[in-house]
Amino acid sequence: MRIAVSGSIATDHLMTFPGRFADQLVGDQLHTVSLSFLVDGLDVRRGGVAANICFGMGQLGAAPVLVGAAGADFDEYRAWLDRHGVDTESVRISEVLHTARFVCTTDADHNQIGSFYTGAMSEARQIELKTVADRVDGLDLVHIGADDPEAMMRHTEECRSRSIPFAADYSQQLARMGGEEIRALTDGAAFLFSNEYEKALIETKTGWDEAEILSRVGTRVTTLGAKGAVIERAGEEPIRVSCPEEERKADPTGVGDAFRAGFLSGLVWGSSLERAAQVGCMMATLVIETVGTQEYTLLRGTFLERFTKAYGPEAADELRGHLGV
Repeated sequence: MRIAVSGSIATDHLMTFPGRFADQLVGDQLHTVSLSFLVDGLDVRRGGVAANICFGMGQLGAAPVLVGAAGADFDEYRAWLDRHGVDTESVRISEVLHTARFVCTTDADHNQIGSFYTGAMSEARQIELKTVADRVDGLDLVHIGADDPEAMMRHTEECRSRSIPFAADYSQQLARMGGEEIRALTDGAAFLFSNEYEKALIETKTGWDEAEILSRVGTRVTTLGAKGAVIERAGEEPIRVSCPEEERKADPTGVGDAFRAGFLSGLVWGSSLERAAQVGCMMATLVIETVGTQEYTLLRGTFLERFTKAYGPEAADELRGHLGV
């Protein structure tokens, strides 16, 4: 099974200010703010939902195809993804814009001042999925993640017109979308991904109740944080999957992307939906134990040991061949 993952590609530039922003603000001068903060550290991390998902799938050997737009500054990031098993040949490189970038400063009270530069992400709408499919000899599923809204719509419509199964996963873009847009991106999806809060928001914005949504999508996958995930299909009993025990909780950023990486890899392997969700939960656990969305190291033997502890030897035996251990 060949899966393409479309969505954002970005870098995060994270800085820390040892003082308090509040101490630098003058109440009656907020209309003319002009401040500069001398920061103690700069941490540059790779990110973007599509790149994060593909990184995880690449670590599992699932050979994902990354579909998105980046700038001429993407070379080092591309090399990193290539080394970790990601097909980056379908990434569009802008001739005029930089790769999307999040720049954020955090103070001693954990308050943040940040800016997001869309950059080359706005050119993702120019990517044609047929070109991607022809290059890799066909696509079995396109995961459509948070991206330039016009790109998300184009890719959804192209999947429908070309009869390519697609997964709807608008995550961060959900807040800015209206009901009509969400309905257009959802109807006919093979999979619908969201977290628990987004699930309720989708139902509120679309006006579709849970039964209506299940009648319009093949499989609904909802992540439940520390409680794991639930998988729902019309006319079937829900499948509930718990999370493995955490060794520590370092940073929740990218946990949802890691779950999707594991779940989609399970689909590539031909695993059941339950097993795919278990792989997703194991991947999410690895990421929450690590600071950064692509900073974890997947040691396959250790992965299988922890998977066995969480889900039993029979479940682990199904994965053994795919992991090569």
